Amino acid sequence: MLLGWLATPATGQDLPDLQTCLNSYVDDYEWLLEVHADDVLEDIEGGIWHVEEVPNCVTMAIMICDAAEASYACQRDLADEERALAEAIRAGLPDPDRGGDGWAKRLYAATYDLAHGISAGDDCAGTEDPMTSWCLAREEGNRLRDAVSAWQVARYLDLVPPATEAGWAGPPPPLRPLPRPEGR
Repeated sequence: MLLGWLATPATGQDLPDLQTCLNSYVDDYEWLLEVHADDVLEDIEGGIWHVEEVPNCVTMAIMICDAAEASYACQRDLADEERALAEAIRAGLPDPDRGGDGWAKRLYAATYDLAHGISAGDDCAGTEDPMTSWCLAREEGNRLRDAVSAWQVARYLDLVPPATEAGWAGPPPPLRPLPRPEGR
């Protein structure tokens, strides 16, 4: 679904907002978990974790802000939205079992630590608008990506509920059918 949004040139009004994009993303992830429930994870071509889609959602949201009348304020609001989403995700993550066996439990501990990392300081220090607004949205998007990464591994280990049950995502929008080719 995300690839369809990224495949064609778009204006801000043609793009999904951050939450809609994330809703589709986590729905796709739940589908992958279901489809590959009986598969050995190492044998799944392409894997099931694709957190690079989170920055794609952030980029589309920034593009929506670029088209807004008050684009700097929009990007600052977007940074607040990303921060709140990341906090909601982190709040639902259980502490990792640091003595647990298996690579997935070790991976969860690492992604949990990354999601709960402490910043070395203001990533956007010394910048002025428009760079400050863009930087804030981008950096909060990176922290959101880290939180989603930890959630994905926790979800794989069945430590957390689906994002829709946790309350930080909703159902994806319905898919529109593709138009029929001319003459059909």
